[in-house]
Amino acid sequence: MTREFTCIICPNGCEIQAEINDGVLTSVSGHTCPKGEAYVRQELTDPRRNIATSVLVKDGELPLASVRLTNPIPKDQIFAAMETIRGLSLTAPVKAGDVILKGILGNDSDVIVTKSVLKIS
Repeated sequence: MTREFTCIICPNGCEIQAEINDGVLTSVSGHTCPKGEAYVRQELTDPRRNIATSVLVKDGELPLASVRLTNPIPKDQIFAAMETIRGLSLTAPVKAGDVILKGILGNDSDVIVTKSVLKIS
């Protein structure tokens, strides 16, 4: 059976064809870098995704601070992770790089701030 994937690892967005026989990956084509084949292998065995969102900031110059995960988490945990992040709030000031939640859902991935928000003067 042939499955098609669009690689999300690098900006190339390669259209990759994977041949799978009896649950075993037998060939991969269409990728322009080695990351494409690794992406398909992971997607077939343990699909993972990263999250970028925002968190409320109290007393800040901006009402929200952008945040992201430091490592991808299992795809089936995305909704639970978003619910956890949605429950967070920060108090200004916050700095880019601040860890606001370690090991989300028991994974090796922290939630970090990606945009600093100063306190209202």
